[in-house]
Amino acid sequence: MVNITRFTPIDEAFENLFRGAPVWLPNLEARAPAPMKFRMDVTENDKEYQVLAELPGLKKEDISVTINGNEITISAEVKQEKDVKDGETVLRAERYYGKIQRAFTLGQEVDEATAQAKYNDGVLELKLPKKTVAAARRLAVH
Repeated sequence: MVNITRFTPIDEAFENLFRGAPVWLPNLEARAPAPMKFRMDVTENDKEYQVLAELPGLKKEDISVTINGNEITISAEVKQEKDVKDGETVLRAERYYGKIQRAFTLGQEVDEATAQAKYNDGVLELKLPKKTVAAARRLAVH
């Protein structure tokens, strides 16, 4: 069995640079992690494009999809926080508020009128029908 891990040489080099640093330097592991770009799968067949975007922990009201011809933009407002119950002492709190966004261009224009979006179990599913392209017409030169 093969284990696959994401290798990010810049992040690892930066973290190794401060490993063993004096206490007065900021602790790199203590900062709240900002969300990364979300993962997407884009497939197509003769009639439509299908997009699956992983957006776990979000409400569907916080997700926005914009279609402009063949340009698609998916964005979301991210709010990560922990509720503190009465009697608890907060020793460390990490939260993040912000916006994540991905934009991409498809090979053919999308028919916005019949496009569909569904959000279920942290996965946004888009069905983007292709616009029918009028066949090129050859003009006779007189």
